[in-house]
Amino acid sequence: MSSNYTFVIDTSVFIEAYKRYYSFDIAPSFWNALVQHAENGHIISIDRVKQEMNSFHKEDELSKWANEHFAGWFEPTDKPEVISTYGHIITWAVQQDQYHDAAKSEFASAADSWLIAFAKTYNFTVVTHEQFDPNSKRRILIPNVCRAFNVPYTDTFNMLRCLGVKF
Repeated sequence: MSSNYTFVIDTSVFIEAYKRYYSFDIAPSFWNALVQHAENGHIISIDRVKQEMNSFHKEDELSKWANEHFAGWFEPTDKPEVISTYGHIITWAVQQDQYHDAAKSEFASAADSWLIAFAKTYNFTVVTHEQFDPNSKRRILIPNVCRAFNVPYTDTFNMLRCLGVKF
């Protein structure tokens, strides 16, 4: 099965895979599949996700992999069309009374807001482990924003199924 989608991967997807179920020593084929599908144009991420990974995982196996094997697929977010979409998303977030001010501040500074803006701008699908929660107040969750802006989102396992990845 081939994919008609381009998936944009959130920081949490890389970190959860690395720390939990697809560590490099247990599932190298997962990491190889990410690179293979990136080469085929089906998987990318953004520069701000790479920055988060490098700051959270300084010089560990994950940041080494990101910088040596996936570096070419962290797309820049400094394009005018992405910045414009980011502005709309942040304006929306600030206007949502349900969220605490700290949540709004965190959302504006994290890669999440840029990831959604990038996906919205180019009609890509966001890949995240976060779940939709209409009652969230302390965090602005990626799926909540994706729903507000009609941006498709999925999790790692559905992305792998869609891409036909088998281990």
